[in-house]
Amino acid sequence: MERNPAKTISISSLLKVKGWREIPIGGIIIDAGNSEEYQTGGWRSFRPIWDESKCNNCKVCWIYCPDGSIRIRDGVVAGIDLNHCKGCGICAKECPQGAIEMVEESKAEEKVRQ
Repeated sequence: MERNPAKTISISSLLKVKGWREIPIGGIIIDAGNSEEYQTGGWRSFRPIWDESKCNNCKVCWIYCPDGSIRIRDGVVAGIDLNHCKGCGICAKECPQGAIEMVEESKAEEKVRQ
């Protein structure tokens, strides 16, 4: 059996690993405000594409977005924070103007250029 050095775990690294009693329960944010450090938008399958020309700034998308990914600037919708958007599609479903369209992530760049 061949050893792969890249997959070998050293004893010193094991000593740095926290035990189960030291790890917080899953889903808990220990420090206030640290959720911004975790960019969760990289694993979504669908991306929201916002059409500013259709948007009437009712902010229904902002109210329903569970991730707080709808950007508001000076009281108006300013875009979508794709670093934190998980692609759930709630914003698109709730938008009364149809200003947000969910597009497959692999086709999103092409759609944005149009």
